Amino acid sequence: VRVVESGGGLVQPGGSLRLSCAASGSDFSIYAMAWYRQTPGNQRELVASTTSGGHTNYADFVKGRFTISRDDASNTVYLQMNSLKPEDTAVYYCKADFLTTTQHITGYRWGQGTQVTVSS
Repeated sequence: VRVVESGGGLVQPGGSLRLSCAASGSDFSIYAMAWYRQTPGNQRELVASTTSGGHTNYADFVKGRFTISRDDASNTVYLQMNSLKPEDTAVYYCKADFLTTTQHITGYRWGQGTQVTVSS
């Protein structure tokens, strides 16, 4: 399973960005996907997650500003980020939790990360 993020960049405070994450490969099904972020010297922290059943979860610091959504047909998850603040500056990582369809083994993969910088 391969996970690739895209959509990061530089945006002014109050602006918006949309991140995308696509999982690809063979012999698997995705049961959960999530976005995390990390700043230098700090641990990676959960931003938002979504399950195959449609349940979503958000960190308190993004509630009301960020929205996670997914397209199950393409194994893609999106993170719409509005009202961005300088403290949202971080590398954003996508995580995909999967189940192999033949051997029923669970696993997860991280993407390579995409930089989001909020600055005027």
